Amino acid sequence: MGVVLHISRASDLKNKKERFLYRLLEIFPGFLSYGTFALFVFLSFYNPFFVAVFIILFALFWFFRMLHFSFYVKYGFDRLKNNIKINWYEKLKKLNNSEKIYHLVVVPCYKESYEILKDTINSIYKDSFPNERTIVCVTVEELAEDKERIISKLKEDFEGKFLKFIITVHPKDLMCGKAANENWGAKKAKEFIDNISIPYENIIYTSLDADTIVSEHYFSCVAFKFLTCEKPLRSAYQPIPFFLNNIFEVPFFSRVFSFSATMWNIRCQERGDKLITFSSHSMPFKALVDVGFKTEKVVSDDSRIFFQCFFKYDGDWRTIPLFYPVSMDSNAASSAWKTFINMYKQQRRWAYGVTEIPYFIFNSLRNKNIPLRKKISFAIELIEVHWTWATAPILILSLGFLPVYFGGENFTQTVLSYNLPNVVSTIVRFSMVGMVVSALFSIFILMAKQFKLSSWKMGQFFAEWIITPFLMIFFSALPALDAQARLMLGRYMGFWPTEKVRNRKHD
Repeated sequence: MGVVLHISRASDLKNKKERFLYRLLEIFPGFLSYGTFALFVFLSFYNPFFVAVFIILFALFWFFRMLHFSFYVKYGFDRLKNNIKINWYEKLKKLNNSEKIYHLVVVPCYKESYEILKDTINSIYKDSFPNERTIVCVTVEELAEDKERIISKLKEDFEGKFLKFIITVHPKDLMCGKAANENWGAKKAKEFIDNISIPYENIIYTSLDADTIVSEHYFSCVAFKFLTCEKPLRSAYQPIPFFLNNIFEVPFFSRVFSFSATMWNIRCQERGDKLITFSSHSMPFKALVDVGFKTEKVVSDDSRIFFQCFFKYDGDWRTIPLFYPVSMDSNAASSAWKTFINMYKQQRRWAYGVTEIPYFIFNSLRNKNIPLRKKISFAIELIEVHWTWATAPILILSLGFLPVYFGGENFTQTVLSYNLPNVVSTIVRFSMVGMVVSALFSIFILMAKQFKLSSWKMGQFFAEWIITPFLMIFFSALPALDAQARLMLGRYMGFWPTEKVRNRKHD
């Protein structure tokens, strides 16, 4: 049995037995998360002592995990600062065959304004990598408003500034979504590449979100890593997304969560062989062609392309961490309330990456060439990440009180029952060290971006982190549970583009 690279849901499979298996795998993540809560409610009645001990141990586990998180954020930030100081183009020029490397950058867009797209393309133009070896393709959805003005202005601003500047319109009668739009643009760029006969092995493909501002030497950095890593054609290249483009314009809860996401992405660079591509990233163009481009129906296409390559090359695929930033927008809408709603929807879309669990397990069962240990390790990692994403905030902040309320008279009269809420809350307070470190690094990041911050402003940013535990409920656990419930019930999500608003006033 061969792997099935392009599958988004159980109904894509024709074989009834395979479809049934895939459907069970889709149900599994939601069943695990919701089953966890049901089990603890049940045990709070019938075995409150077990629940109390588990909650204490889980809180301790989370405390040590936050210490681990803080350490790697500090380590990652130090490497990031060092890499920012390097002139990657000068290093690149010293390598053999560096002049043979080309970049293809595809920017899919839908509701982004011309001003946002202009900033993105301008950052590519200003990158140190030679523009005469850079191909840029902006692919606009036909349904996009004001597309004629956007296309006209972009052509006026950037025509002739790259080896090739392509603007194409993704037809509305085709499947709508980021992956479908990006594939359309990549295939149009491939036609140009084939016409001038550039070997695919010499092209680095970059999927760039429409609001992404690349740093000064991003493409030179990627090219250097490509030419110096052990297996350049079997590797993706992941920068650190900084959600800072409009950080002073967003409501405080969006700002805190943007910094949280930035810290998480810094920490993820240390995940070694478990790092998966996310958001804007780079990869060999040959690999993209080999797997038949991205699967168009999936919502989390940036992680799916990683697993497509993983199974195509029998597990011989990895992501190289760059420890180099790109800057993106924080979530901002026309009002604070709409921003709140959009944040929830964006987090639900990210959490819908839970679809990788059935995809990975299903294809792992079919591919016998990947070492079993590697498949088990990846499966455990995927399950653990999505389970804790959906359950950990609620387990820590809520379930510690269940045995006290439902444990009955025999339990409530014990010393453990009396001390349980205090013990758990004390451990959680000590776990706040991770939040404190994140708050400090959020200020350091702003300073590194050369913003002028007053003592009052720095104090304000620090104080805003107090709401983080509550944000973890509303913008982590609940969206993840929502996404898992939709997958479990077969109410599949479609791609939802995050609204991009800049230059808004504070609410």
